[in-house]
Amino acid sequence: MTTEPGTTLDRLLCFALHSASRAFTNLYRPFLDEIGLTYPQYLVMLVLWERESLTVKELGALLRLDSGTLSPLLKRLEARGVLTRARSETDERSVRVAITDDGRALGRHASDIPQRMVAATGMELGDVEELRSTLENLTTTLNDAARRVTENQETPS
Repeated sequence: MTTEPGTTLDRLLCFALHSASRAFTNLYRPFLDEIGLTYPQYLVMLVLWERESLTVKELGALLRLDSGTLSPLLKRLEARGVLTRARSETDERSVRVAITDDGRALGRHASDIPQRMVAATGMELGDVEELRSTLENLTTTLNDAARRVTENQETPS
């Protein structure tokens, strides 16, 4: 029996990506346990280590997370003392997130994690960058396609 691409589980691109994502997350776990973060919390902190301060809306856009998912993460990180949240004085609807000194110190402890993860892939850095770029392009294409499908479903026939 000949199978076409995408007709069995082992031939689905989405399943290969899902499996790779789970494998990455599982590999991150021991490194992140060392610094007491979950993977989603680590992503939040990565942005703050780079930007220091931004709004919840900006953070959500960068991480592609909605506020319902992001708010509990921020609340736990704030309770830990690695970030602060404060309402904007000029726009009460906007909440600004900022890194604390403890958050910066945590960043110093986490600074080698990206290199450890690249090493674990067994790939050359250039190959990792090329794959990341390909996946970013795929994500953009899929998001555009999903938007078109959604728009077509909402348009009356």
